[in-house]
Amino acid sequence: MRLTTRGRYAVTALLDLAIQDSESSSAVSLSDIAKRQSISISYLEQLFSKLRKAGLVTSTRGASGGYHLAKPLADIDVMTIITAVDESVNAMQCGGKGNCQGGAMCLTHDLWCALSKHIEQYLTNISLEQLLQMENVKDVSDRQQLIYDVATESSESKSNSNIIFSASEVNPA
Repeated sequence: MRLTTRGRYAVTALLDLAIQDSESSSAVSLSDIAKRQSISISYLEQLFSKLRKAGLVTSTRGASGGYHLAKPLADIDVMTIITAVDESVNAMQCGGKGNCQGGAMCLTHDLWCALSKHIEQYLTNISLEQLLQMENVKDVSDRQQLIYDVATESSESKSNSNIIFSASEVNPA
């Protein structure tokens, strides 16, 4: 079984959205999630399009636009997020078809089938609400927000310096 970046990023982005959504009433922009989680904004746009179609998030357009969760945290489980972005946790080489060995079932088919079911059940039983309560989530989120805030502050300072510098060049004393 291999969970690709699509599934992992979707879960990470929705957990980030859940954290930000719970701390503020304003919509959360994809660019903010992208910066905090080091995920390409174009990749997030693709993921959030699928998440919106699956009814997991709602979007708001405009200057203060962004995303909100469409359901309560307890009602969004990890498996639903993963399947919403067309991802699978199937550990079977044959995808469950039983044609793994030259068109016939392989010796370990039942093992991988059972593992797939356990993984799916586990992820179905973990909600965003439960993820938020996990031991390290708050600490990691606080660290990411601090790094984001410092980077944003630094970027704004450089931007303001350039404006002042440019103005003094245009109109020297």
